[in-house]
Amino acid sequence: MSTSSLQVTRTPSTPPEVVCVGETMALVTPTDGALSQAHAASLGLAGAESNVTAGLAAAGHSAAWASRLGDDPLGARISAELARRGVELWVELDQDAPTGVMFKDPAAEGSSVYYYRRGSAASRMAPGHLSVDQLTGVRIVHTTGITPALSPSTSDMVDRLFEDARTAGALVSFDVNDRRALWSMEDAAATLARLANAADIALVGRDEAERIWGTSTAEEIRAFLPDCALLVVKDGDVGATAFEGDAEPVFVPAPVVEVVEPVGAGDAFASGFLAATLEGRPLAERLSAGHVAAERVLTIAADMPPIS
Repeated sequence: MSTSSLQVTRTPSTPPEVVCVGETMALVTPTDGALSQAHAASLGLAGAESNVTAGLAAAGHSAAWASRLGDDPLGARISAELARRGVELWVELDQDAPTGVMFKDPAAEGSSVYYYRRGSAASRMAPGHLSVDQLTGVRIVHTTGITPALSPSTSDMVDRLFEDARTAGALVSFDVNDRRALWSMEDAAATLARLANAADIALVGRDEAERIWGTSTAEEIRAFLPDCALLVVKDGDVGATAFEGDAEPVFVPAPVVEVVEPVGAGDAFASGFLAATLEGRPLAERLSAGHVAAERVLTIAADMPPIS
């Protein structure tokens, strides 16, 4: 496999505070109707981990996005946009595999999405994609449940990433982020539970937990994931509950928001929560920071807010 590196030059004494690992795809969105009839479209990007990275950078924190892209115009476009948002790029270019593509099909009852990511450059990430040396000095390593679902090699890569991040002295943050189209319910339920339970920080939506694990309340989710050091359960417009060790859970209600589109709100919440974590803020303030970041995305028709 032929690759070249896009890693931004930096000195060993200045590692980023956070490294987020996962796939980002080119996003095609029709601008004049349904996908089957549209004549015009916008071209952007979509990726849970890069959304989090961009949110952290916007909050004033140093953050790197680590992945693989095709050595193609779509990969170049993704890299340029993330760099424009202040994200440090730890990216390999693959001359033999493409950048993944996602199409959005807007409709009054809700948008559908169609993925063309099988065999993508990112799906070829493998154990050791990031070394312990690269991660030394990083405070948090973040990934999501999308990454292990991409391929057997990315699943193995995430397992190794958890180990190497801890060896390097970083906290492991994991957002469950179940994508039904990527794998079977059986594989998803087992793998996501194992990874969330092993994380230092895990974030999960109450609705997705009920769908994949049959747990209907935040307390049931905590009982199901007893070993996670800090578990955050997000419950849509109700609020978010954090469970840390044996302490009493902390709940912060969600603000009232006129939702334009919910896509990307969970990633924004993670970026706000992690930014406040880096700042050493109390748990309730971290949850509030997650809500504020999510609110900015809920009120626009995009995964990431415009650069102010």
